[in-house]
Amino acid sequence: MDSRLKRLLLTGFLFFMVCVAARPYVVDRSHSATALGAIGARDGIAEYERTTVGIFDRVSPSVVQVSDLADDADSDAEGTAVKSGTGFVWDAAGHVVTNYHVVQDAKVLMVKFASGDIRKASIVGVAPNYDLAVIHIDGKGSLPPPISVGSMRGLKVGQAAFAIGSPFGLDQSLTSGVISALKRRIPTRGGHEVTNVIQTDAAINPGNSGGPLLDSAGRLIGVNTAIYSPSGSNAGIGLAIPVDAVSRVVPALIRDGHVATPGIGIVAGDETLAARFGIEGVVVVATVPGSPAEQAGLQGTDVSSGQIGDVVVAANGKPIHRLPDLNDQLEQVGIGNQIDLSIDRKGSKASISLKVTDLVGVRE
Repeated sequence: MDSRLKRLLLTGFLFFMVCVAARPYVVDRSHSATALGAIGARDGIAEYERTTVGIFDRVSPSVVQVSDLADDADSDAEGTAVKSGTGFVWDAAGHVVTNYHVVQDAKVLMVKFASGDIRKASIVGVAPNYDLAVIHIDGKGSLPPPISVGSMRGLKVGQAAFAIGSPFGLDQSLTSGVISALKRRIPTRGGHEVTNVIQTDAAINPGNSGGPLLDSAGRLIGVNTAIYSPSGSNAGIGLAIPVDAVSRVVPALIRDGHVATPGIGIVAGDETLAARFGIEGVVVVATVPGSPAEQAGLQGTDVSSGQIGDVVVAANGKPIHRLPDLNDQLEQVGIGNQIDLSIDRKGSKASISLKVTDLVGVRE
């Protein structure tokens, strides 16, 4: 055999033997490179994390899940949960604040605390125009402390915001974000709108309704009430009733069971229909018997002749385009005070002065 070929074969054999001998070492190094390293110790948590954890630890015991249970005689179970939301402890007397739509038409109200304790509750008062309600924890027993109440004064877009609630029935959930906008408006009932509403990107989902929106000090700044979402789930736009409205409405509900509703006693026409006929203002369809509107001579729509009634076009010099505009002016004037209305009556202008009164239960 050629000596040159022998050298090549010998060199190849030696290289093969070296690879075989080195294989365990190479494999061991490969495994070592991918092995889990030592778990490093963490020196505490970040300052912003400490704030968030502190808020949850301090406030969450005072946040409750509110459920409406319907007794069903044909059911094997004691009750079937038909609706649930969130609420929070308002005072040491056992009052809990939530949304009106959470307790609307409720049959059997149950409140579940963070401790797991479940208690029955009863409705104290509701304010549909503000989507707020107060319920009371039945029976005796210790309660978590009330939530600290803040103020709208000084709130800025960009401030941190925290929501605690029971999204999809999952109690004790915390989400965080910022105040995305202020002075939003949301419609409620009977042509009313809540003004100065807080918008936040803190995740709010079904079940969060009635829960607290908090600032970085853990103080109440709003009551979560609605979301804007095509799917019905969080889309980064949550809305909360402002705390200043809550602080005004809740004590009245506890004291009287209702909130005084400033009004003049009119039944307003449909806004869509008015717009179709090019009418700018609030059409008076009818006046409530004995109301200030009737006493002042406001004229309603004549159904038999099809004659449009008086159209309110201004109040105290402020233009009125739709019913919420009029309701805003009535609230600013206040019950017991006079309001000056400018009306369009069959093409002629007229002015009427009348007293604002409390028309609870009267749909304007």
